[in-house]
Amino acid sequence: MPSQVASSCVSLPSSSAALKAASRFSLHALSPRSWAVAFARTSILAVLEDAIGIGHLTISDSEGTHYYGKYQKGCNDVHLTINNDTFWLRILLSGDLGFSEAYMIGDIEVSSLQGAMRIWLENESGMAETLSSTVAKVSAAITGIYNSFLGQTRSQARLNVIASYDQSNALFQAFLSKEMMYSCALWSEAEGGVRGDLEMGPTPGDLEAAQRRKIHHVLRTARVKPGNRILEFGSGWGGLAIEAARSFGCEVDTLTLSIEQKILAEERIKDAGLEGRIRVHLLDYREIPAEFEKAFDAFVSIEMLEHVGTKHYNTYFKLVDFALKSKNATVVVTSSTFPESRFSGYQAEDFMRKYMWPNSCLPSATALITAAQAASQGRFTLEGVENHAAHYPRTLREWGRRLEANLTQDLISRDYPSLRDVHEYAAFKRKWEYLFAYAGAGFAKGYITCHMLTFIRQNDTPAVCCD
Repeated sequence: MPSQVASSCVSLPSSSAALKAASRFSLHALSPRSWAVAFARTSILAVLEDAIGIGHLTISDSEGTHYYGKYQKGCNDVHLTINNDTFWLRILLSGDLGFSEAYMIGDIEVSSLQGAMRIWLENESGMAETLSSTVAKVSAAITGIYNSFLGQTRSQARLNVIASYDQSNALFQAFLSKEMMYSCALWSEAEGGVRGDLEMGPTPGDLEAAQRRKIHHVLRTARVKPGNRILEFGSGWGGLAIEAARSFGCEVDTLTLSIEQKILAEERIKDAGLEGRIRVHLLDYREIPAEFEKAFDAFVSIEMLEHVGTKHYNTYFKLVDFALKSKNATVVVTSSTFPESRFSGYQAEDFMRKYMWPNSCLPSATALITAAQAASQGRFTLEGVENHAAHYPRTLREWGRRLEANLTQDLISRDYPSLRDVHEYAAFKRKWEYLFAYAGAGFAKGYITCHMLTFIRQNDTPAVCCD
């Protein structure tokens, strides 16, 4: 779900209407916090009255129950229960980020998290139409009040630390496939396609099959042959490197910044008997050694570009150009992306950037293509563009199922003792549940895309794409 949505996901009625509604309360009789919550609640409910045109939303809190949209049999019907009225302030001031925080710490309960995401995205334009300058004015006026009430609470402290709990190999082993690919799988009719799990139910080994298909698709597209040398930015846990060496007969140099990933990747490589053909470097891509110059037949990078940043795209592709041979060399990169209409070099803080991948920045396909051409001074020819976004929701659903089945408090607290606290663990687990639903809705609705770009050297022979 794109960060741009966050700035317009909650809109206010005109200032006079909001103040009229708020005037029902005796302001001198309310504490500052109570007044702020009342104002936020009234404003948000007024917006929802006109904004929900698709689906049906029921909201219940201590003040009563409200219904929005038109209920029809089989429609997206979502029930939201507010357990803590701080929720209204979070939504007013932080939009989708505030909603994610409320969910993680249990301030709300949702009958269907995926359904809530769909309502949010499908009605975003209606909400945006009611946006007025009142938003900025009110936000500025009560941000200080909001911070004073939430800044040092136990809930807020819990939110401040859960983002640092994601370096555990045990966590990722709980929900990834045996290949440990933390990226979009490619589904075929063998698994029932991208909706097979919903129409026929998931089957054992389906994620493993889809991830192997993805790895083989990338390596075939990279045109690798036995004896070729591959450079990879972003090792993960060695899944692609192992398959490149084992099934394609290649040598691989792969880079990671994670000590934990390097340790486990090297263990897996050793277990596969491939330690003589794969080298895992604890190294920033900007620090590749001089001996890498023109040494590689292929370059691959799977969903690592999200962490590079707009201003570094040229440097990234300059180094790829530096490392690849001048002829008969191929580049294959995949990345979660924004559609061109939603891409911006500046991306505001949202759930993803605050709690999952700080300082990440989704590129667009066009931004990457432009950078590759400029950085290589025309020495790369664009060979192919694929959008795998339709395959991501099922990947995320399968990760969610496996997380639910395999992750336990005892397992994760071995790495993070503070998660022995039941509330800390609940917030941590709900963060991951939220990620899978949030991202799945974004990909399904086209707010996020997932591109694979292929480049070959200028004057290299194009691949045969059809009979």
